[in-house]
Amino acid sequence: MSEPVERPTIFERIAAREIPARIVAETDRVIAFHDIAPKAPVHVIVTPKSGDYRDVAALAAGDPGLLAEVVEVARGVASELGDGDYRLVFNTGPGGGQTVFHVHAHVLAGGLEEASLAGA
Repeated sequence: MSEPVERPTIFERIAAREIPARIVAETDRVIAFHDIAPKAPVHVIVTPKSGDYRDVAALAAGDPGLLAEVVEVARGVASELGDGDYRLVFNTGPGGGQTVFHVHAHVLAGGLEEASLAGA
């Protein structure tokens, strides 16, 4: 069963500067900001500014170039805020821990042994 998507999503509202966030990187189509409930010393959300894609599978099918841009921004964030080693996690669907139905990646770095992404 598909979850309804509220528009604009919280991430679209962050990109529009309607909701404050600690932004760490931005391109024309992608924004990266610190997670408000970090699960690791470095925990940054990287997401397209547009909420056109619900999850990573939809993004990969609909705009692989945008997916590549999300991954590239994530790599840059991990390099800038950490030592370059990181996990990149996309939760997909409620059973996979996704709670915001606007595709987004979690960049986690430092102290990852105990990092959990349930409910992200």
